[in-house]
Amino acid sequence: MNTKRKLLFACLYLSEGAPIGFLWLAMPTRLRASGVPIEQITWLTAVLVLPWTFKFAWAPLIDLLQGPRWSLRSWIVTAQSLMGLTLLSLLVFNPVSEFEILAMFLIMHAFAAATQDVAIDALCISVTDPTERGEINGWMQTGMLLGRAMLGGGALVIAPFVGDAGVVGLLIGVTTFSMILVLMMKPEAKVQLKLEGEPAVSRRQAVGRSVRQALKERNTWVGLAFALTGGAAFKALEVIYGPFLIDRGFTEAEVGSFAALPMIGLMVAGSLAGGFLSDRFGRRRFVAVSLVLICLAVSALAGVDYAFDQKGNSGLLVCLSFAAFGIGLFTAASYAMFMDITHPAVAATQFSAFMGLTNGCESWSTWTAGLMISEHGYSVALLVLCGASMLSLSLLPFLKTKRHQSANVDAS
Repeated sequence: MNTKRKLLFACLYLSEGAPIGFLWLAMPTRLRASGVPIEQITWLTAVLVLPWTFKFAWAPLIDLLQGPRWSLRSWIVTAQSLMGLTLLSLLVFNPVSEFEILAMFLIMHAFAAATQDVAIDALCISVTDPTERGEINGWMQTGMLLGRAMLGGGALVIAPFVGDAGVVGLLIGVTTFSMILVLMMKPEAKVQLKLEGEPAVSRRQAVGRSVRQALKERNTWVGLAFALTGGAAFKALEVIYGPFLIDRGFTEAEVGSFAALPMIGLMVAGSLAGGFLSDRFGRRRFVAVSLVLICLAVSALAGVDYAFDQKGNSGLLVCLSFAAFGIGLFTAASYAMFMDITHPAVAATQFSAFMGLTNGCESWSTWTAGLMISEHGYSVALLVLCGASMLSLSLLPFLKTKRHQSANVDAS
């Protein structure tokens, strides 16, 4: 496997993970510590997920608008520049008293970030072979998780020393640095799409044919259904565990340290292991096993929280640690599985639909968790979402992956 490709995609996902970590962990935790209701926090997070959920709506433009002068690299650099510019709003507006104005800029940021994500994933599908996608996804998730650790939990730890402005400056730097690698390191094009170099009309026709073919396949619809439901057990957990630990007597610094070190470290270990093992032992089987492990860990978390009503219970951290490792396993394996059933000619469109519904799962499960927590408590909410994930396992037997099928690879 090409080391430069691994480095490039790891760094690109590092730039994606940094703002996600800040906006979906550091900010919710700080808002909760300031007394903001959990319902408002989960609503804000759910709104920011929406552009990621519906990115498939404009993803066809990325498939269509490519050529010698405007490539996937151009899409990535432009989107990343807009991400950095919109994050400057964090230096200007107060997230509590000026919420509406700040939310507008953060939504624009989310649109740019979702567009960048579509282009990065399309680039990955176009330059990798199916037999290495698990490992590539492991490195991509490693970059994502390191970015989340640095500007999620890490932001909570360093904020007292560098101030809010220092945190935002670091956030913008990490979010935008990888565009330099995109400009300097042109990946070797292993997969040669037949669409390249064709006239615009022919390209539109070819993309249209590929989209229609994908819509006729059972894999597409089963994959979409699994993407929307499979991650319910942990998608909401990734958003609410900061506020949850605050409510259970942990300090902001303790939450930040746990998120930046053991939580993210175990997700990284799980991602690398999940990518490596799913390349060798089959996608569907490994996705199912890892999802069961997550549900067991989250159910144990709910049980410990219900049975032991005490402040600063270390048992909660143990359960979260097991869940984190399972999340890493599942994410690398499931993303590789979605890549396997994606047509390279419409990679931006089809894969973004899978990822959009994955983010849709985060949106609906987070919103549902917020409502259930306010009425029934954390334990009931977590168990209900575990049930939704377990039901999704019934979809996997109907999904036929093609990871052993050779791609159209250029022999040069």
